[in-house]
Amino acid sequence: MANHPYKSLPDSAYWRRSVAAKGMEVDPLTGDFPLIAPSDKVATAGSCFAQHVARHLAASGFTYLVTESAHPIVPKAAAHAAGYGVYSARYGNIYTTLQLVQLFDRAYGAFQPQDDAWVAPDGKHAVDPFRPTIQPGGFASEREMRADRAQHLARVRAMFETLDVMIFTLGLTETWVSRIDGAAFPLCPGVAGGTFEPARHEFRNLRTRDVFQQIAAFVTRLRGVNPAARIVLTVSPVPLAATASGNHVLPATIYSKSVLRAAAQEAAEDLEGVFYFPSYEIVTGPQARGRFFAEDLREVTEEGVEHVMRVFLRHAAGDAAPAQESAENSASEDGLDARIGQWIETMCDEAMLDSQD
Repeated sequence: MANHPYKSLPDSAYWRRSVAAKGMEVDPLTGDFPLIAPSDKVATAGSCFAQHVARHLAASGFTYLVTESAHPIVPKAAAHAAGYGVYSARYGNIYTTLQLVQLFDRAYGAFQPQDDAWVAPDGKHAVDPFRPTIQPGGFASEREMRADRAQHLARVRAMFETLDVMIFTLGLTETWVSRIDGAAFPLCPGVAGGTFEPARHEFRNLRTRDVFQQIAAFVTRLRGVNPAARIVLTVSPVPLAATASGNHVLPATIYSKSVLRAAAQEAAEDLEGVFYFPSYEIVTGPQARGRFFAEDLREVTEEGVEHVMRVFLRHAAGDAAPAQESAENSASEDGLDARIGQWIETMCDEAMLDSQD
């Protein structure tokens, strides 16, 4: 019988054996993945989908790192609405790798964007351009906003310096930046504050090399303050709410996710201590048959999120996997998450792009 390299490959290398024969709940993770001890401090950041990861980590027995907490007397629902505990620090959605690098540089004083403050849509309150929806209704004044930002960036530094593992969910390649200094905004100016000015703001759609270089730049910066930090990258399965690329939103979504996925793979292969986790593949792969998306074909159902996190815990914790609460029990106990149909709502700035108001 003829011999060739495919003869010795494991079942995971074959579609028929490891996908078609496994049903919906495929576990597609192979190769190296970091074991996370219950005592390891795990931080999260990224797009809307990262909120699901944070929620399940907090309920799983891992040490979910939160460095920016609300005052103890603030009701949980109000604290959650203001972004406390949604991520490890109160930075809101970080959709692009460019935002991530600039967050680090702003936290350590290496970058001070000229677009420093926006006016809220009501014309009365102040908005942080880099966290435009973090304060419900906006800040009472620019002075209050800047004081809150200074405290926030101090907590971001504490997060970077004390985390053991950072999970970053890559969400978008499309972004709006300042023509003056390249500052990247999570939302187009004018959507949740500020005024869009073509002379000051421009659209940018990141390419694979941009994303890889920005991941590498962030890893270098993080290791400068935390040499032992490990980074887990994952790609959000949530499609674009809207695109400014000039293309139909469907191919624009596929482009964006393809770029992010390719860059994440290159980073995991080329950068020490960087790993990839296949959230995107678990939710969007043909084996799921679309079941992990809600009726809007955009939000991920709780069934999908729970399967993603089961796979994550299986590999990250191994035999020492902490007991994971069901998301339904977690939601009912903390009063923060509400089930709507089969999905749990996230704070997603991007959805404002398709507002009917």
